[in-house]
Amino acid sequence: MNWASWSDFFAMGGYGFYVWGSYLVFLLCIIGEIVLIINRRRTLHKQLSLIHKATKQEMSNETTP
Repeated sequence: MNWASWSDFFAMGGYGFYVWGSYLVFLLCIIGEIVLIINRRRTLHKQLSLIHKATKQEMSNETTP
């Protein structure tokens, strides 16, 4: 496809809103997924550190008479 100008390129032969809207939705989904993965990782690290602390404390309580 050849476009005479940048405005023709962005218009995409009348389908520009659909095309660029699709790209926007795709980008938002990818960014959202990355944010969710980062939050899940933080939560997992917090939970694992709490479990580790609790286990460590439980082990020290069992060894002291």
